[in-house]
Amino acid sequence: MKLRTLSVLMSALLMLGTATAFAQDKLKNMPGYDQYKKMAPQIRRSVKPGTISATWSEDGKSFTYNQDGRQYRYDVKSKKATDIGAAERPQRRRFNFPARGRQFASAESPDGTMKAFTKDRNMYLSDPDGSNVRAITTDGNEDNQVKYGIATWVYGEELRQITAMWWSPDSKKIAFYRFEEKHVDKYYVLLNQVNLYDSLEVMSYPKVGAPNLPVDLMVYDLETKKITKMDTRDGKPFEDGPIGTYLYGMDWTPDGKELLFHSTNRKQDIMEYKAADPNTGKTRVVVREEWLPSFTKNTPEIRILEDGDRFVWASERTGFNNYYLYSFKDGLIKPLTQHNVEVANIVDIDEKAGYMYYMARTGENHMKMQLHRVKLDGSQDTRLTDPAYNHRVTVAPGGKHFIDIAQTHNIPPFTNLVDRKGKVVAELAKSDMSKFEELGLKTVEAFTFTAADGKTELHGLLHFPSNFDPTKKYPLLLANYGGPSTNEFRETFTYPSALAEYGFLVADIDGRNVRGRGKRLLDEIYGKMSVVEQDDFAEGVKSLYDRPYFDKERVGVYGTSYGGTTSAASIFRHPDVYHAAVVNSAVTDWNNYDNIYTERYMNTIENNPEGYANANLMRYAKDFQGEMMIYFGTADNNVHPSNSLQLIQAMQRAGKSIEVQVGPDRGHTAVNTDRMMEFFIQHLVLDNGMPLNIKR
Repeated sequence: MKLRTLSVLMSALLMLGTATAFAQDKLKNMPGYDQYKKMAPQIRRSVKPGTISATWSEDGKSFTYNQDGRQYRYDVKSKKATDIGAAERPQRRRFNFPARGRQFASAESPDGTMKAFTKDRNMYLSDPDGSNVRAITTDGNEDNQVKYGIATWVYGEELRQITAMWWSPDSKKIAFYRFEEKHVDKYYVLLNQVNLYDSLEVMSYPKVGAPNLPVDLMVYDLETKKITKMDTRDGKPFEDGPIGTYLYGMDWTPDGKELLFHSTNRKQDIMEYKAADPNTGKTRVVVREEWLPSFTKNTPEIRILEDGDRFVWASERTGFNNYYLYSFKDGLIKPLTQHNVEVANIVDIDEKAGYMYYMARTGENHMKMQLHRVKLDGSQDTRLTDPAYNHRVTVAPGGKHFIDIAQTHNIPPFTNLVDRKGKVVAELAKSDMSKFEELGLKTVEAFTFTAADGKTELHGLLHFPSNFDPTKKYPLLLANYGGPSTNEFRETFTYPSALAEYGFLVADIDGRNVRGRGKRLLDEIYGKMSVVEQDDFAEGVKSLYDRPYFDKERVGVYGTSYGGTTSAASIFRHPDVYHAAVVNSAVTDWNNYDNIYTERYMNTIENNPEGYANANLMRYAKDFQGEMMIYFGTADNNVHPSNSLQLIQAMQRAGKSIEVQVGPDRGHTAVNTDRMMEFFIQHLVLDNGMPLNIKR
């Protein structure tokens, strides 16, 4: 993220010093700036990608695509493309989502005749134009803190609840949330602080160890005008801990006879996919998942088949994500895949032919996705793509062919037409690298190293400046996010980082937090966030020490959100490896963050007090060595400013000199990139002997 507005620079010794604005004006006089300004705008335009976005005909015998302002129809049999006219100007994709962590306040019925909406803590119905309003509920108010048809920021952020109301397919019923906020701690976000008068946002935001909001699912029948509460806890009232603590992921069965939802316990090591009778509220378990050593996936992939009864379900129950065929009526039918690697996503299901097409991590490494085809009885599982590449495919109706876009981290995409046996029958497009080569840009380099456990092989990427000289010494920046189940190493074509043009190496490094290598490896960070993965990142940097062009005495690290936590934890835990850090919007103590996310990966604080204590970054302040910049937005309703303020206070008390940047009225954001590079150049380049070129 980039913060392109005024930032306030403050130096902190024991107390904060005088603010200096527009500090990034020094950057233009710093080494590497001219090279960066020259090269950075050209990098993203340096490759003409060899990809096509194709639309198959219904019979699978041809497809259309746009290229260079023209539209073409490609005939599979003749292998010829025909120009069929000017390409329509693509419409800009508009993503209609509520603000982060929020839910839509209304929902139109499937038949378009009604609108449900929430207002003043209650649920209402109206005509689509807002007329003819009638109340569904009336008991929600500020005194009892009951609310209907709206969830919380934490439900939106961590459980992906962008709506809190769900129409049945026949528009005759609507399901919605009921929450009780009265006995839950609130968080107060100050807004508009640069104005003459500020304002306040009050949020229900349960943090680690704090009580959760009692939650229920209600269904309103438009014909009987009756509200029925779904029995989500086997007849028991809400209890903060067992199954039923969290309810989310609602949908209706295709026939509208049952309301589907996910339910987990607070620890999130058990998840039940349930179906409720909207007329009686009675519920039953359709699928039960548990992974008691850590946590289950909250919302596994699901694809319902045409009969409305069978569905394909993804599960990590073996330690690797695989697909299973289920029936809503009869439960598990059979496993469809049985890999010791992860499946990734369903591409298509051809029920007439009885095949499912899906992507799996069966290539030369876990980031090289491969297309597989398997029969719906679990037999004849076949890989159809070249394991040397990462693939993205579009399967033709009938499955006789597919369009394959293949690439790696250092090979730009090329597109082929492939038959159902995996044979390339035509080359459709190839990337043009001539501009890339003309500019002297360097492809990123993949490398492997051994994790801090001494046995696990991990991956990283290294970026070089276009004017790289192997006889010179370069400082390095680690640019990691680092959160659970994420990837820094990738096998999509990766442009070299523009920041390298300042005269840096830039590294992206995976730890045992990596996504796509199985549940057991990911479990190694369980209860030990901010420790295990950070130690792996340090080992990744150390693995580069034997390169003569890498100056191991000049290493910086930066990131935002979990990446900010990574940045701070890295320099605190490994002062021998890192020398400067930019810490943006970081969680500095996991007690400060929301309970759904944190307890999923750290366990509850009652069960893991040592893990929480080890992740408290304030404990490192007294021993801090190096240079640090801390940034936070004053209106951050995600990672609250208290995180940064606690760390600043700890550094002040320890007598440590740091820099602080504040984003007035900014949310979950990062410091201006120019200001960040000023900081790194100052401390990793200029303070190491290179003069500042001041033009007067």
